[in-house]
Amino acid sequence: MKVVLDPVHGYIELDEIVQELLATPQIQRLRRVRQLGFSNLVYPGANHTRFEHSLGTMHLASMLMKNLDSIDEDKKLEIRVASLLHDVGHGPFSHVTENVIYKYTRRRHDEIKEIIGKGEIKEVLKKYGIYPGELAKHVEGETSLGQILSSEIDVDRMDYLVRDAHYTGVAFGVVDYNRLINQMRFHEDRLVVDQGGLKAAESLLVSRFWMNTSVYYHHVTRISEAMCSKAVEHMIEDGEMDPIRLSQMDDIDLIAAMRSSKGYGGELAKRLDSRNLYKRALYTGLEDAGKGVLKHRDKIERAEKEIAELAGVDQECVLVDIPKTPEMLEMKAMIKTDHKLVSLNEASHFVSILQEAHMDNWRMGVYCPREHCEAVGKAAKEYFNIKKVTKQFKLSDLENTKVQE
Repeated sequence: MKVVLDPVHGYIELDEIVQELLATPQIQRLRRVRQLGFSNLVYPGANHTRFEHSLGTMHLASMLMKNLDSIDEDKKLEIRVASLLHDVGHGPFSHVTENVIYKYTRRRHDEIKEIIGKGEIKEVLKKYGIYPGELAKHVEGETSLGQILSSEIDVDRMDYLVRDAHYTGVAFGVVDYNRLINQMRFHEDRLVVDQGGLKAAESLLVSRFWMNTSVYYHHVTRISEAMCSKAVEHMIEDGEMDPIRLSQMDDIDLIAAMRSSKGYGGELAKRLDSRNLYKRALYTGLEDAGKGVLKHRDKIERAEKEIAELAGVDQECVLVDIPKTPEMLEMKAMIKTDHKLVSLNEASHFVSILQEAHMDNWRMGVYCPREHCEAVGKAAKEYFNIKKVTKQFKLSDLENTKVQE
């Protein structure tokens, strides 16, 4: 048994199988895949990786299973290994490239069966009598025990919330995960939280809400991620990049490929390198845009093309970013009271009002180079039939907000 010192959880124990898995190239690649993509353009300390998150998730899963006496040791080992491997399928910059990879390969990052079913990881699993297919089901939440890793309240999100808060320096990521883990158990094959863990569950919801607002959906993060995603898609369409190879890259590989691109990908790489990002031509919430704007999520390229035509600029100058409808799945977590099971939002009036506040924080954006903001903003409002914008960013505002952006 060895231990490593983690800045979030303290000492983490590594048994022999974990040590052998950590030595595989597939896991070592995660050292070079940032957890938060381009969020370090906003929070300079946000350079942590999927590697330490995987260790942290395994650590929390191990803590939880110590309280679950009904699980046999073989299954506990499976969950421990699955929690370590759950992010091995992430592409470069984590979620930044996920939609592009899915578009061309039809594979999500949590679909890891193919990755762990061959090569060095397969050999380690075979040595310890573990079947890759069963691990893959755990990771995708298809088994009862898989709820530990993938459910409304799981060890995966517990770790990333406290870890992301630590490395960004954002003070909102306070989750009493020790209390929460101690109050979790299985009830009729459902992972539930005992009533004594209600306040800890509330702390997780509040943390998620504020981290969404301050970090995950920060406009600079959204802009830089949209630029990277668009660059990669252009490179694939131009034959400069293979999507299968993309899914196996790390951040360094992708940046190198983007820099060497002779086309649009190379232009955007230069902008990202120098933090010369596109700006917000339009940035508005559902109150102004209306829920009808969500129908454009499946027609982003068409929207970009038509807005560019209305504005009289090249299509490459326009990026449209329409996030999915806000939701907080944690609200559906089940709380075990003395008499019955109730959902978290039923058990806590405080939690029930967070969904409405979460909707208020939703923003769609149309981004473009600084010099085209006025024309593109006007065209975007016309295209999406937006009569007014409660908060609109004008060219005159850009210099005043340069540091914050």
